[in-house]
Amino acid sequence: MARSRRPAVDEWFAGEGARFRLLGTRCAACAAVFFPREDTHCRNPACPGGELTEVPLSPRGRVWSYTDSRYRPPSPYVSDPELPWEPYALIAVELAAERIVVLGQAVPGVTVADLAVGMEVEVVAGVLYEDTGTTWLTWHWRPTEVAV
Repeated sequence: MARSRRPAVDEWFAGEGARFRLLGTRCAACAAVFFPREDTHCRNPACPGGELTEVPLSPRGRVWSYTDSRYRPPSPYVSDPELPWEPYALIAVELAAERIVVLGQAVPGVTVADLAVGMEVEVVAGVLYEDTGTTWLTWHWRPTEVAV
């Protein structure tokens, strides 16, 4: 039986393939953009507050910083303790149009040796983990010169 595909966190991203986007919110009063999304009030302390609307974020950005995860995180992170731990790269990406930095994992196979501050990356759908009935989806950052 095929697994269903579900987002690990509802309403944080949408679309597939080239149309995949992270979803943030923008304040109508000050134009500040938030990710993760904000649905109750503007987080900008200088803003009187305004209506928050959902906006798709830029699909590409530049590496602001990066590191790797060399240890198995504790719960609630989901991983199979029977399998050996596989390190992965974490990338902080600056989205220039939104003036924010978004953290996420690199696509599998991309290591810190493949990354440099300032290089262009794009957001793509990724797998966070799988259980017996569901593939839980998240986002990954992929250097633009790396093919799918």
